[in-house]
Amino acid sequence: MRIAVVMDPIERIKPWKDTSFAFLLSAQARDWECWYIEPSWLFFADGAPQAEAAPVSVIDRDQDFYTLGERATRALTDFDIILQRQDPPIDLDYHYVTGLLSLAEQAGVVVANRPDAVRAANEKLLAQHFPAFCPPTLVSRSIEQLRAFAAEQGEIVVKPLDAMGGSSVFKVHEDDVNTQVILEVMTRDQTELVMAQRYLPEIRTGDRRVLLIDGEPVDHALLRIPGQKSFRANLAAGGRGEVVPLRERDREIAAAVGPWLAERGHWFVGLDVIGDWLTEINVTSPTCAREISAATDQDVTGRLLDHLASRVPA
Repeated sequence: MRIAVVMDPIERIKPWKDTSFAFLLSAQARDWECWYIEPSWLFFADGAPQAEAAPVSVIDRDQDFYTLGERATRALTDFDIILQRQDPPIDLDYHYVTGLLSLAEQAGVVVANRPDAVRAANEKLLAQHFPAFCPPTLVSRSIEQLRAFAAEQGEIVVKPLDAMGGSSVFKVHEDDVNTQVILEVMTRDQTELVMAQRYLPEIRTGDRRVLLIDGEPVDHALLRIPGQKSFRANLAAGGRGEVVPLRERDREIAAAVGPWLAERGHWFVGLDVIGDWLTEINVTSPTCAREISAATDQDVTGRLLDHLASRVPA
């Protein structure tokens, strides 16, 4: 089996917690031929999607953890499986990358997650297909609407629709003297949509990252606990992680959303759950597999690879 991973520069990752790196380790353990592609290396020529690609080998350690071979031009159809692991933002360049990967998929390559599905999905809005599981939510660029929502809910969390890792997330309430300026900055003076949700005090004890593989939940989650001076639990924002068994509510949410996502080609998904509420559905480059695998002796990424291999045409 020949696999290519499209990812941000490998020299910048933290291998001890990087899920893309975990995929490479799992593929290598299966004696698959592993290739590395940066998003900027993709192109279209001679009637076919192509890329500059480098063979890659990895070692499970914190330093000197990868070796790249010589870059060469490869048709994307040379690969059996392509993993798209580029981080947000989902900007125009990201859309163009998924467009090139769609052409590879049409030619018979298994691409995960399906590029058409990723292109159509906003990770903040995707959860709103299941409003019964979500906290009260407003998506608007109107400061008047956002302030009214804050007054109604008491405290709210405001976040951009295209960021990740807890970036540019603010907790505000109607009487805060900074609320007006925060909303002006977040909406770029009412020209950009933002998402506001009721602040959930359960975040003090952490949010849970629940991973789905082909619609089925991994039986442990990563509880991400905010630092002492923050309400953001994201590991990238300073939170710490603890692997915990799934709760019944986690399974209930997964049972509702998992099949719907898998049917659309979202085969590897991260659900963010605070208390009893689903707050986000991550489909671009979900993380936390490394931590869950290390604590439970499960090959989380390997499970997805086995599923994808079963989809490769004979």
